[in-house]
Amino acid sequence: MRFFLFTLGCKVNQYEIQVIREDWERLGHRCMSEPEWAEVVLVHSCAVTQKALVDLRKAVAALHRAAPGAPIVISGCAAQTHALELSRLNGVTRVLGLAHRGALRAGPDLLLTDPDEAAGPSPRPMVLEGVRNFGRARAQVKIQDGCSHGCTYCIVPLARGTHQSRAPQSVVEEVGRLLAAGFRELSLIGINLRLYGRDLEPRMDLWDLIRLLERIFITQWAGRVRFRLSSLDPAMLNAKALDTLAASRMLCPHLHLSLQSGSNEVLRRMGRGHCAPENIASFCAELTWTWPLFALGVDLLTGFPGEGDVHFQETLACCSVLPLSYAHVFPYSPRPGTPAAGWPDQVPEGLRRKRAAALRALVRKKKAEFVGRLVKLPKLRMVVEGLDPVRGKCEYYVDCQVQPGEREVSPRELLSVRPQKVVSGKIMSEFTKISS
Repeated sequence: MRFFLFTLGCKVNQYEIQVIREDWERLGHRCMSEPEWAEVVLVHSCAVTQKALVDLRKAVAALHRAAPGAPIVISGCAAQTHALELSRLNGVTRVLGLAHRGALRAGPDLLLTDPDEAAGPSPRPMVLEGVRNFGRARAQVKIQDGCSHGCTYCIVPLARGTHQSRAPQSVVEEVGRLLAAGFRELSLIGINLRLYGRDLEPRMDLWDLIRLLERIFITQWAGRVRFRLSSLDPAMLNAKALDTLAASRMLCPHLHLSLQSGSNEVLRRMGRGHCAPENIASFCAELTWTWPLFALGVDLLTGFPGEGDVHFQETLACCSVLPLSYAHVFPYSPRPGTPAAGWPDQVPEGLRRKRAAALRALVRKKKAEFVGRLVKLPKLRMVVEGLDPVRGKCEYYVDCQVQPGEREVSPRELLSVRPQKVVSGKIMSEFTKISS
């Protein structure tokens, strides 16, 4: 069958849609570049914010207009949390929640018959695995799914179920395939990496997995390949983390933290009292002995129920102290079925947005300072993501661009470049010695 895939949301969703594509193509089905050529459309959805649902409804409407004769199947987080609402959208014939995620791998032909016949019910989230390629220059490796923590604002446990880890040998095999396919940057991704390995025997954690990957791949690939970590829980920043980062020869000098707030009281109400923001600053100070310069990004929510001016000022103070290079800032979005959605002390939406704007303004200044430090370095290492112009991300997760016409390059290639100046937040560079 001819199929079209559309995905919304996080890197985990991007990974999963690639798994589905490869599975379906191995079964003989063909992926179309435009929806109007497809016999079936699969939309892999997100539900983390209200905006994600708005975007989903718009996408389904546009896809139905483009391919009115193609049945639309919706999978992903919103399929679990908003199944009835989504089933009523024009063009939608099936909505597959957690119980039928296994059906996604059986092919579009069986998907249109009966998902129970395709794979049978699956009560736990399935760690979709097995990619060999990516349409992107920087590949991702999913090592974990689900979450059992239960933050009071978060719909993810309802959408994806309890945590489930991928066997380390399976991760090793996939990393090897992707390196052989020519990828030179791999991101380790999951829904909650703090929970990785708790359900494995013997039990392990993310830092154990990183050490395993380096032991296996460092001899052949050190200096030619890099690993990048996706979002971490601040509670993971312990002595073991510091030792692992200090010893690493393959990790990008880049951390991204699910901070959410710089106020201990707000974090407690969020169900994240284990994430003491003051500990992050101490960890970063220690890390500078090993990584004198590193990128630090955070996720932040503004206007959580009960967040007063004093709490927001604590968040501003926290972000002022941290060596941030960027941040993802979102006004709080009440999610149906979560405890915080029903609390009486909701912050007005306008104030949520005002506080988000203030945080973004602070982060813009810190990002400019960080990029200003990068442009003074003798070289950066960039993975080529585009050719017109030659551009990509450096190890510090900042966009770089190389002057055209100097030599031929290929996507996925890892280059050494010499930074020259900053233009609109991008580091304009020139070629130096090739790194791979």
